[in-house]
Amino acid sequence: MTLRARLTLVAAGVVAVVVALACATTYFVMRHELRSQLSPSLKKEVAAVQANPSAYTDPQDFGGNAVEIIDRDGHVQAASYSVEPDARILAVANGTGHPFFRDITARNPIDGEVFHLREYVAPLRSLFGTDGAVIAYKNFQEISRPLERLRLILILVALGAVGIAAAAGALVSGTTLGPVRRLTAAAERIAETGEPSERVPEGGHDELARLGASFNTMLASLEESLATQRRFVADASHELRTPLTSLQTNIDVLRGDIALQPEQRRRLLDDLHRESQEMRALIAGLLELARGDAQVEKHEFQFDEVVEDGLERARARFPEVSWRADRVEPTIVDGYRDRMERAVWNLFENAGKWSGDGGSVEVSLAGGELRVRDHGPGFADEDRPLVFDRFYRSAAARAMPGAGLGLAIVREVAEAHGGTVVAENAGDGGAVVRLSLNGAAQSRSPEDA
Repeated sequence: MTLRARLTLVAAGVVAVVVALACATTYFVMRHELRSQLSPSLKKEVAAVQANPSAYTDPQDFGGNAVEIIDRDGHVQAASYSVEPDARILAVANGTGHPFFRDITARNPIDGEVFHLREYVAPLRSLFGTDGAVIAYKNFQEISRPLERLRLILILVALGAVGIAAAAGALVSGTTLGPVRRLTAAAERIAETGEPSERVPEGGHDELARLGASFNTMLASLEESLATQRRFVADASHELRTPLTSLQTNIDVLRGDIALQPEQRRRLLDDLHRESQEMRALIAGLLELARGDAQVEKHEFQFDEVVEDGLERARARFPEVSWRADRVEPTIVDGYRDRMERAVWNLFENAGKWSGDGGSVEVSLAGGELRVRDHGPGFADEDRPLVFDRFYRSAAARAMPGAGLGLAIVREVAEAHGGTVVAENAGDGGAVVRLSLNGAAQSRSPEDA
């Protein structure tokens, strides 16, 4: 059963229950009111008989009410209906009982027809020189016909209300579920085509409108993610093709029939080693970027220890460069230590490559911000906005080893920790890269925690 059908049934069911309760309450209240109106009429009739008993000596129906008069022994003196006096009536007739109302079934003495009556019994004095009782009756048939008409009207009203509720429920649910149907259709088309470029119409300010807007936002994010993934695959394929082609060429030369001098063979082997190292670094960078969105549990670690370890490694890797730690304060970071180690090393490696022999690099860590400053050529104005893009390499960088992934990894790691990374040029020459972790870093040591 569809959601629209279920909503229609629920609406009709709720209205049916409410209308049924309302109709039943109305019917029983009206019946009670009509019945309660019989009592004053019967009392009035009894009062008239008590005032003039001789006027009711003939068996007939007076003024819409039936009257029966009995003496204290229970002998009927006048009656419109034949009702045998019982002990309760006799008690009123002989003066030992009290007046009362009750509902009875009686029979017409003329034709024997049975009636449902409302009865009122009251004492009657000085009737033919004796005590007695007067009994007034009212036929329920007088209120049965209005009640039957009321019952029929209430049934028709209930059926009409249920029908209208079902139609209104179907209309409202159809209108309300329209955006949901459009979302479903869009999702099915996207699942079939694999292209999240479709959007659903937006409008209004209710929950479904916000759902449509959220769905479109999700589609936009998915489309951007797919586009990024495709660009990543295309860029990775392009970057991998060059070293693989060079490797294959050198291997073919070594396996060929051409006689090589020892020096030529050594150069080819050196090229193979260098290209294999570049391939290894490229694949490591690709793996780092590929796992950037993976959900890994965070742990607290000492950021200053990561920086100190990176500096020690940089001094060994670039011994011709002077590495100076201006200030490295104890800092705790809640994040991913192994990824942060890779990002810090990429910053140091980038600074070391551009410093050259005899250059210097200053490193500082304060307030949750790592600052790496070299004295190389700095960033060109046209390159600075792009240096953190994947596979981007400036014209000057193409002559150096690398695949343009180092600073891209730094940005990925910074964003994974809720931070930012900025590339700038120093006023007196050289480049400055600042990795800020904002609220993810705290300037304290483990002993202070």
